[in-house]
Amino acid sequence: MALQVGDTAPDFKLYSSELTEVSLSGFKGKKVIIHFFPMAFTGTCTEQLCTMRDNFSYYEGINAQVIGISVDSPFSLGKFKEVQNYQFPLLSDFNKEVSAAYGAFYDEFVFGLKGVSKRAAFVIDEEGKIAYAEVLENAKDLPDFKAINDTLSA
Repeated sequence: MALQVGDTAPDFKLYSSELTEVSLSGFKGKKVIIHFFPMAFTGTCTEQLCTMRDNFSYYEGINAQVIGISVDSPFSLGKFKEVQNYQFPLLSDFNKEVSAAYGAFYDEFVFGLKGVSKRAAFVIDEEGKIAYAEVLENAKDLPDFKAINDTLSA
């Protein structure tokens, strides 16, 4: 069953591109924007995260934490973050558990690749409840950034 607005967001602990463990519960008291993306260094994924990068001061100004999650290794994500100058953590869901828990998971993706994160966006409120949920079936589509920002400002 897909996660819905009002549900408690599944907690997680994942390793970041800096090789430190990051948990959702560690951000309690802050709004959190989670962006799942299929693969580092691909066009639409780069566009998705660069949109967040380019608007980072807005999120910082409202005490909101941006997180990117994919099934890439922490090492690939580290290089991706460095090349694109992302100011927010990129987390490795290499074991594919968090993507599955959030319903943001392709059993089979392009080129026969199995177990890849779907493009998705979630806003988690200060109490750990889902305030916005969007899981995209088409990996070429981008999340609705306006709806995300509207949720954050509500």
